[in-house]
Amino acid sequence: MTEPVLEARGIVKNFGRVRALRGTDFTVNEGEIVALVGDNGAGKSTLVKVLAGVQTPDEGEILIDGVPVTIDGPVEARRHGIETVYQDLALAAELDPAANLYLGRETMRGRLLGRLGFIDDRAMRGESERLFAELGVRIQDSSAPVATMSGGQRQGIAVSRAVAWASRIIFMDEPTAALGVVQTRNVLDLIRRVRDRGVAVVLISHNMPEVMDVADRVEVLRLGTRVASFRVADVSMDQIIGAMTGALDSKGAENGS
Repeated sequence: MTEPVLEARGIVKNFGRVRALRGTDFTVNEGEIVALVGDNGAGKSTLVKVLAGVQTPDEGEILIDGVPVTIDGPVEARRHGIETVYQDLALAAELDPAANLYLGRETMRGRLLGRLGFIDDRAMRGESERLFAELGVRIQDSSAPVATMSGGQRQGIAVSRAVAWASRIIFMDEPTAALGVVQTRNVLDLIRRVRDRGVAVVLISHNMPEVMDVADRVEVLRLGTRVASFRVADVSMDQIIGAMTGALDSKGAENGS
């Protein structure tokens, strides 16, 4: 049996007297979509921030391919092939899609021009358009600033940026929030395409129908602890909600770890 691409064991995170994570476990395997669900205050966002290097755990360990690692910042997370798409997308509104894809990681011109700081806009735009086409992200005007684009297009650009740099895992925080029906369907299709590239996707979502539609597995947090892990093919939405609320006995819920 292969090791999970990412595993968290006994993660504890306190904020003063508030225990956000109370010995939380979490696993994601290569090339799967795992939904991380739980009620408000369950610890989902805190766990993702710990795994993405934004916050340091007080206790516990993180393993990649079975090897313990220290992820002491977002840069270190990126070295391990981990990227995160937050709800605010973190896009530069006045820049075009290609510039956003390469923001902070620009491709420089060759030879002397590169050493003088000249950016290779043509190369970045060409590679961006290739990636958008591969992922099915439709950009009508690739030279327009992202501020002029729809919510679905902006989400597609943010996800494409993560795909461009992630080799192992992408965390997505409520990626369909505030999107219309068609845009939501496009984003869910995009998530599947990312999975099909062999990159694991961790989807943080409150939308249970979307979770049931797109996820391979669901991990449930309640009060800072993982209380259940389900394979979507083996579980009902009512069982997931029961684990979230405590109505379903957690011992009987552990059927997909």
